[in-house]
Amino acid sequence: MFGKRLLPVYLFTGFLDSGKTSFIRETLLDGQFQDGKTTLLIICEEGEEELETELLKKNKMEVRMIEDEEDVSRELLKTFDAEVRPARVIIEENGTWDVREIVESFPENWTLGQGIATVDSNTYEMYLSNMKQMMMNQFAYADLVLFNRCTEEHDRAMFKRTVRAVNKRAQVLYETPDGNVDDEVEEELPYDISADLIEIGDDDFGIFYLDALDNLEQYEGKTVTFKGQVFHPKRGKEDVFIPGRFAMTCCADDIAFFGFPCKYGEAKRLRTKEWVKVTAKIGSAMSREYQRRAPVLYASVVETTQAAEDELVYFN
Repeated sequence: MFGKRLLPVYLFTGFLDSGKTSFIRETLLDGQFQDGKTTLLIICEEGEEELETELLKKNKMEVRMIEDEEDVSRELLKTFDAEVRPARVIIEENGTWDVREIVESFPENWTLGQGIATVDSNTYEMYLSNMKQMMMNQFAYADLVLFNRCTEEHDRAMFKRTVRAVNKRAQVLYETPDGNVDDEVEEELPYDISADLIEIGDDDFGIFYLDALDNLEQYEGKTVTFKGQVFHPKRGKEDVFIPGRFAMTCCADDIAFFGFPCKYGEAKRLRTKEWVKVTAKIGSAMSREYQRRAPVLYASVVETTQAAEDELVYFN
C-alpha cells in the first residue's frame, strides 16, 4: 500500500502589517509556484493588503480562511486538504495566535517545508517590551527572519541576538525602505576580541555565545575566560562538560541553558550547576545540532567561583 502524498507547508508568521502578504506576493510574482500544480493558501487574518485575484488564478491558488484561533484543528486542515487536493500549502498566520498550535495541528502527511517570519523594524522593540512571548513564538519555526523597513537607526545586532536566542538556525536579513536586502551587522563587542586573553564579563556571556557561533573563524585558536555553571550532558565523555549560563529567551517559562562543550581532564569531578571560572582555548568541531562546525573549548584552568550577580543572561 502506498502512503499518503507528503505536502510541504510554507509557514509565514508575523504581526499585522509586518509584510507577510507582500512577501507572499513577491514570491508568486517571481513565478516560484507557477508549475501548474495547485497550492492551498490558508489565511488566518485579513491585513491591509490582499493578493490580487488574477495573481491567485495564475498561480493556481485555492484560498481558505480561518477567522478564529479556536477553529484551528487537525480536522479542519484535513477538510481543506480533501477539498483542494493541493501539491503544497501556504499558511499566512495571525501574529497574535500560538504558532505551535497550528504546527501541531498539521495532518500526518503535512510537513514543514520552510518557515518565514516578517518583522516591522519600527515596532519590534515595542512588541519585544510589551508582548515578548508572543513575538518570540513567531521565530520558533522560522528558517528566515526578515526585518523590513530597517534603517541605520535600528539596532540590527540586538535584533539578531534576540532571534538567535530562540532559533539558532534562523537566517536573519534586513530590508531597507528602498528595497535593498542584506545580512550585514556591525556588532560592537563589549570585550576585546584581539586581546591575548579575551575576558568575558558576567553580563556579556550571551553576546559571546552568539557571536562565537556566527563568527567562529574570528575566535578559533584564541583563549577566553568567563564565569559559568557546570552541566554534564547525558552519555557524555568523562573528560567533557559544558560550562554555560541559563538565559531567558522569551519569558520566565522559557529559560534555557547555553554553553559550549569543553574538554577538561578533571571534568567528572565538577558538580552539576556549580559556578566555575573557565580559561580555555577555542577550537571547533562538527555539530549535529547546527549541521556545521561550532566552537569547542579546551580548558587549561577550571576553578570554583562565586555566582554571577544576575544568574540569568539576557539577549536584548
